[in-house]
Amino acid sequence: MALAPAVTGGVVTSDKARSFGPLLSVLLVAALCFSVAQTTVIAALPEISRSFGATAATASWTVTAYLISASVCAPLAGKLGDVLGKGRVLGWVMLIFSLGSVVCAVAPSVEVLIAGRVLQGVAGGAFPLAFGIIHDEFPPERRGFGVALVSGMFGGGAAAGLLLAGIIIDNGDLSWIFWGLLVMALPGALASWTIVPPSPARERKAIDWAGAALLSLGLAGVLLGFSKGNLWGWTSPATLVCLIGGAVVLVVFVAVQLRVTDALINMRVMRSRTVLATNLASLVSGIAMFSAYVLVPRLAQTSTDTGYGLGLSLTDSCLVTLPMVGMIFVATPVVGALGRRIGFRSVFLIGITTVLVAFVLLALDHGSAVQLLGGVTVLGIGIALSLAGMSMLVITAVPKEEVGIASGINTVMRLVGAAFGTTVVTAVLDAGAITGSSLPTEQAYVNAFFLSAAIAAVAVVIALCIPRDIPSHNAD
Repeated sequence: MALAPAVTGGVVTSDKARSFGPLLSVLLVAALCFSVAQTTVIAALPEISRSFGATAATASWTVTAYLISASVCAPLAGKLGDVLGKGRVLGWVMLIFSLGSVVCAVAPSVEVLIAGRVLQGVAGGAFPLAFGIIHDEFPPERRGFGVALVSGMFGGGAAAGLLLAGIIIDNGDLSWIFWGLLVMALPGALASWTIVPPSPARERKAIDWAGAALLSLGLAGVLLGFSKGNLWGWTSPATLVCLIGGAVVLVVFVAVQLRVTDALINMRVMRSRTVLATNLASLVSGIAMFSAYVLVPRLAQTSTDTGYGLGLSLTDSCLVTLPMVGMIFVATPVVGALGRRIGFRSVFLIGITTVLVAFVLLALDHGSAVQLLGGVTVLGIGIALSLAGMSMLVITAVPKEEVGIASGINTVMRLVGAAFGTTVVTAVLDAGAITGSSLPTEQAYVNAFFLSAAIAAVAVVIALCIPRDIPSHNAD
């Protein structure tokens, strides 16, 4: 069957002449936009409620809508990139994100703000597209480095988003958050079309839109149930319908994918031991890692009158997470070389074990800013190794034509884990509130940190199930 080249804007140059710096910069900007947009709004929820006169429950939809949109668009964008060209699709993803940023910045009501967040969530597709582009354009010896940096943006950008929100909300207007995201995203969209080379010629395949609809519906149901479980009640009809209904739809989706030609997802590849175990480990580790973005700033902001809080402002409490950002960006450049030396399975195991240790340290010692800083520094190293390790495991374990969709599914696992992790630790803190107050007791924080450590331990066990000798489909 004839091969047709993917149509993507870009300047074609030889591998020897091409500088990978501008290309990597485009991918990092795209990943940074998504990650920053994810957490800035989490930190800004009280300000959103105040500015729009909305209840806390209504304001929280700005987070839920973003996560659902991202979880739906990540695998779909990855598949579209495999078929139509990754640079072309990435440009459209960033352009839609830019449009969403404008809608959010000028939103006259919280309903319009939520609509803008749905548009911004399309940027969830940036990660699978970036990983696919790195695989297509980077030589094998540089892929680990590129994937590590982009993966680091998933965690480092999220932490940076908290800090950015604190600075803006304490000193400016809520709309500045979204104008700032526009300033980053719009040039990224243009650069995606002009800098990213055309994707390699591959066999054209039809896009399974029916499968995409089933996957979208199932993911939306599950993620909505996880996100709203605390608010609606975990045994409420609405939560059960979302969780059970979403799970049933996903089961139907898998059954359909095993039967159709040109399926959206090659289930025979996805159920390989390496990919299955890595995705499950990504889900569980995401629960643990992203709980820190709730626990650390909230603990730092708690009044000193409680006897354990630090009483920091929003900006200062977010500054406490700065060492985590620093360690992520310090550690990621060495992940590629480390992975080639000891294997990315080992990198992932070391990373998630380090995350476990960090949560134990935070549970035992958190009474001062220095102790918090020490814990989040260790956590940053663990997150950097974990994210890069799991990404490279998936990329090297699937055929070239499946890299985009496989990376998209792995991104979804992290997003679902992040949503569930923040929900779980919030429930633990709320359950341990001081009598007559909405503030948690210190023991509630200790329990939440130890719970996160236990979840990380589960991820370690799952990671041990990943084969030591992983057949690489993408060695060259």
